[in-house]
Amino acid sequence: MSAEKLRIAVLVSGGVDSAVVVHKLAEQGHDLHLFYIRIGRDDDTGGCTAEEDIEMCTLIARRYGLPLEVVSLHQEYWDNVMEYALRTVRAGLTPNPDIMCNSVIKFGYFEERWGREFDLTATGHYADTWFDPEGRKWLATAVDPVKDQTDFLARISGHQLEHIIFPLGSMPKADVRRIAAEAHLPNAFRKDSQGICFLGKINYNDFIRRHLGEKPGPIIEIETGRKLGEHRGFWFHTIGQRKGLGLSGGPWFVVRKNVEDNIIYVSRGYDTEKQYGKTLHLAEMHFITAAPWGDAADAGVEIRFKNRHAPDFLPGRIRRVADGAPGEYVVESDVKVQGIAPGQFAAIYDRDARLCYGSGIITGRANITI
Repeated sequence: MSAEKLRIAVLVSGGVDSAVVVHKLAEQGHDLHLFYIRIGRDDDTGGCTAEEDIEMCTLIARRYGLPLEVVSLHQEYWDNVMEYALRTVRAGLTPNPDIMCNSVIKFGYFEERWGREFDLTATGHYADTWFDPEGRKWLATAVDPVKDQTDFLARISGHQLEHIIFPLGSMPKADVRRIAAEAHLPNAFRKDSQGICFLGKINYNDFIRRHLGEKPGPIIEIETGRKLGEHRGFWFHTIGQRKGLGLSGGPWFVVRKNVEDNIIYVSRGYDTEKQYGKTLHLAEMHFITAAPWGDAADAGVEIRFKNRHAPDFLPGRIRRVADGAPGEYVVESDVKVQGIAPGQFAAIYDRDARLCYGSGIITGRANITI
């Protein structure tokens, strides 16, 4: 980022990360306007956490003498992100609302209505950017691999990325906390939020139950066909899940689902091969800036990838399916991968895990029966 004074829209959440973004950019002398995106619950109420977040954002705005605007994208969120989540779980797949929230809400509707009026939009995501010799902007990973959030950003467009900056990308989380404490920010020691984007502490199973109800069905041991218990609906469970099955003598892992017959198949033991795989079939492959490999992808290219939000970038090769549908790729992992959940996104990186190229949707081959 140049030394010139820029008009920057800063998305704040009430957490320490976005507060330190404000602190850093204010110190650099930029003209900042803070925005809090308000999303209510499905009964159109904000909940107490939203009020606490707004109060904290107000304190930060006052501290630096900055304007704060609370904007609502409630209907857009429920019509797009949560409708997608419900449609996905109803089909027996595993959604990722946070990925859709970033591409559709934060860098979609917000940018179209408010962000575009500014030179840049800044967020507290742990990510970075890199410009190649041709001047193209690429999404890059954060210096802190444990906090890196590029997998949550792997569905944004190149056009969206052009307007975004991530001031925390070069900072370990410990430094963020230290700066917040030294600056005596009011949320310096506030816990990081957990849960679905914007909805905070919402109970995911309660949300699914409220919209899809319950549908009891058998839990079957896949090796023996023995019924071990009952579940309350296949939509409450995802491939690779261990907790919440209510079974004794475990550990038990969900390894397959039969959507038509409402059956959950499980296998026992941490070392059961049924919970692992090495092949990920991807559909709707999305590249943020550009497809980086050209025709080399037909033969296979060495990459790193993530099939879930975790610190590890797994090694493997990706190839384009020559006779497949547009955007169809296959990733062959060099290591065993636990819990390959259809419907989730696989984020694709270069072989050094420095650049995030984009993502594909893991298909239901092998462990989902429709």
